[in-house]
Amino acid sequence: MSYRIEPAADNLADFEDLFGPNGAWSGCWCMWNRQSGAEFQAQNYEPNRQAQRSNLTEAREFGVLAYDGDGVAVGWAALGPRAEYSRLDRSPVTKPIDDAEVWSVTCFVVRAGHRGQGVASALLTGAEQRARELGASILEGYPVAPDGPLGDTDAWHGLESMFVNAGFTEVARRKPRRPMYRKQL
Repeated sequence: MSYRIEPAADNLADFEDLFGPNGAWSGCWCMWNRQSGAEFQAQNYEPNRQAQRSNLTEAREFGVLAYDGDGVAVGWAALGPRAEYSRLDRSPVTKPIDDAEVWSVTCFVVRAGHRGQGVASALLTGAEQRARELGASILEGYPVAPDGPLGDTDAWHGLESMFVNAGFTEVARRKPRRPMYRKQL
């Protein structure tokens, strides 16, 4: 199946519908990588929804949505300059490998009933195209390399196979299941 990819900032109602009342998972609203643990706990649910809405409308978040043939938003990928995602620098898994100015694709959300159908791969391709349009020269991702079955909430970083299939190159692997991938745009 093919999916239409659109900027989320142009489609806030669809973004909010996709994330539902729980903000995709535990009130996250895809703010996890933008906050410290304490900030996240203090702001989950409605404060995070409002913060992400502001990020999208103020061009601090460039995430994309995937639409199915019926025009329903079935997926999301977070996208932006790495500097917007402060948690990445603090994590031993995702800390920078150099001082290159990179953009990051940090999170994927796929609507239940549409998982395992190529939505996340389409989102990665769409995020790459959007990053290129916005002037990024390097796109980086932090997928999971599964060593067994994954639950729905374990794949939000994307899967390693998606990044390999999209032509990304592994640049670090600080934990066996958590590689870092990059692609020159």
